[in-house]
Amino acid sequence: MKVVLFCGGLGTRLREYSETIPKPMVEIGYRPIIWHLMRYYAHFGHKEFILCLGYKGDYIKNYFLNYNECLSNNFTLSNGGKRIELHTTDIDDWKITFVDTGLDVNIGERLVAVKPYLEGEDVFLANYSDGLSDLDLNLYLEYFNQQDKVASFLAVQPSQSFHVVSLENEDGVVKNIQSVKHSDLWINGGFFALRQEIFDYITPGEELVLEPFQRLIQQKQLAAYRNPGFWACMDTLKEKMLFDDMYAKGKTPWTLWESHPEISQRSGKPEIKNLTRPQPSHDTLKPMVS
Repeated sequence: MKVVLFCGGLGTRLREYSETIPKPMVEIGYRPIIWHLMRYYAHFGHKEFILCLGYKGDYIKNYFLNYNECLSNNFTLSNGGKRIELHTTDIDDWKITFVDTGLDVNIGERLVAVKPYLEGEDVFLANYSDGLSDLDLNLYLEYFNQQDKVASFLAVQPSQSFHVVSLENEDGVVKNIQSVKHSDLWINGGFFALRQEIFDYITPGEELVLEPFQRLIQQKQLAAYRNPGFWACMDTLKEKMLFDDMYAKGKTPWTLWESHPEISQRSGKPEIKNLTRPQPSHDTLKPMVS
């Protein structure tokens, strides 16, 4: 199953790094976050990637063109460094397609730009490329198959330390205030499972989760999979520092290839239903007005 990774944005909220490198190349340990994400998908057997490039896409291209397997694998060096014997590899069986999808374009436009590279894929995966999770991808895809919808996304609880407020009326009388971690607030975590029909719901220039998702909601073709486990994104310097701190302490719940190697033993492709669905009507394809 192919994995589309959106990695062409400007990353303006992580300006301390994004002024020199694209956000997906910001490192956690000795590998960039996009590598951690790709390693996660590969652990479940999904090793064909389509990278939607944009801002400083040449950095991402050069990283993989000059990839050094020795940084994250055991190896034996001999003959004064002239011979290197790798004991394991990361990306030897990966297939990566690099597509320049534009600089000032949104996620929906980037997805449409790589449609030709998804030909024959009844179902494919997609990701924002700035978040990591301990999600069991096999269970998620089983859920997607059972729901039999056009699209689904991972619903997660925010990792930030703010408080959610409930008000009784317009006068501002507080009904309740509690940590977001103890509320029933769920957000889009950016792990998508999509069917080819998603392209029937996108018109030129639209953002994926705005108008297209509203049309899916109208036809009850959008599902959310709740994962109460770990999820965090790298959107700000503070979040980058949190990732660094977790890595330094050896607390990396997203590295399932290390903590749960048994999952890869059952990572065969789930049986995905391929059923005919009603196409969105002409009225459905009109822009949504809030």
